[in-house]
Amino acid sequence: MEHEPQSRLAPAGEPDWLTLGQAAKYLGVAQSTIRKWSDQGRVPAFYTPGGHRRYRRRDLDNFLERSGPGGTSKGPLVLIVDDDDRLREYIRVNLEMEGYAVREAGSADEGLDVLEESTPDLVLLDVMMPHVDGWEMLRRLQERHGVGGIPVIMFSGKLDERSALEATSRGAQGFIGKPFNPQDLIDQTKQLLPT
Repeated sequence: MEHEPQSRLAPAGEPDWLTLGQAAKYLGVAQSTIRKWSDQGRVPAFYTPGGHRRYRRRDLDNFLERSGPGGTSKGPLVLIVDDDDRLREYIRVNLEMEGYAVREAGSADEGLDVLEESTPDLVLLDVMMPHVDGWEMLRRLQERHGVGGIPVIMFSGKLDERSALEATSRGAQGFIGKPFNPQDLIDQTKQLLPT
């Protein structure tokens, strides 16, 4: 075990230690994802004498900071527009793991501001948001960049055929209902925008 820098023994009695399941929940990712991250050395893992992984909360916080807005990813740029902070973070962490650069916006207005600064390769856009909804943001985005100028995947709390058809007829390249399996969103992202 000495040849692996991540394979340290967890000090007994130190409070802030999380199991694999707790750490995955804390970061909002699947257990397989955090296992992969610790195997790659992106998240330090400590091991109990029985071989179980333990994670220090401050290491997880540092990881979130590093992979947050302004992180170092150089892949295709994805803009996530959703008023749900936790969901945005969840999607961001999963997409960054797949090699995408990610910008976040908590409202349509914020998303439109981001579009002034940079042109993303793909926009993930929530339909239901206060003030300006996703349909209106889609319309404004298309006014600036043309229909299909920037691919858009829309998602909504209610999945019905009408919303999915409406998204397509308004020029979106995809539609997913919430709550959704984030893997579906990642798969659709990869189909439209390979890394």
